[in-house]
Amino acid sequence: MTSDLRMPAVAGRFYPRDAETLRRDVLQYTSQEASSRVNAIGCIAPHAGYMYSAHVAGAVYSQIEIPNRVIVLCPNHTGMGHPLAIMTSTRWQTPLGAVPADAELGAALLQRFPALHEDSAAHRSEHAIEVQLPFLQMLQPKLTFLPIAVGTSEFSVLQELGEKVAEVISGHSDKILIIASSDMNHYESDAITRVKDHKAIDRVLALDARGLWDVVMNEDISMCGFGPSVALLTAARKLGAGSATLVKYATSGDVSGDRDMVVGYAGIIVQ
Repeated sequence: MTSDLRMPAVAGRFYPRDAETLRRDVLQYTSQEASSRVNAIGCIAPHAGYMYSAHVAGAVYSQIEIPNRVIVLCPNHTGMGHPLAIMTSTRWQTPLGAVPADAELGAALLQRFPALHEDSAAHRSEHAIEVQLPFLQMLQPKLTFLPIAVGTSEFSVLQELGEKVAEVISGHSDKILIIASSDMNHYESDAITRVKDHKAIDRVLALDARGLWDVVMNEDISMCGFGPSVALLTAARKLGAGSATLVKYATSGDVSGDRDMVVGYAGIIVQ
């Protein structure tokens, strides 16, 4: 049992602090009937406050098998800590209990990709992984996970991260799911955001990591988790992915009614 405990940073703000309320909400967001859950290589799920984006994240998680072992890549919104930050020996507390980090997976990835650093500062106040955990906890009680915060936009680094993640997964007989935590375009009109987002989504659906990087850079798309998504797509291609499916798309304007300044949310499954 590890001794370190990462306490919730956004419980009571992004999602309910009360365990029963949180459990009820997650069940509601994941109540969609799926004929059969797919054995996915990875997915992209949003990380905004639950009232805005949990219906999109829940739609994704409702359709995939959540294995015991998960790698979650997220952007670094705070700017704190190392730009490639991993935590291999810390349990993460949520109102639903503590989730242990996957120390064995973490050690294997650190050995293959020394650009990663063991660093808690990048994760301490970051919400983008934390908000995924209640979904994963509810759907997989035996969950262990490897959190990676990505604070670089350099394509070659993101590509190598994805390649090394794929190598680590290939070396294990256990099923390991990769999650990229990302919202889409930020703080433009609903109409502009939908156009920009679908340019990025088209590249994801084509499993085109470089194309996603190019369109985000060239079209000024403020997709916060494009780095994690590039790494996911790179890993998925090396692991034999053949398709990606857009499960659900929405903007914050669908909830707030404000179409002048929105954030986009896409839920995508990669198989």
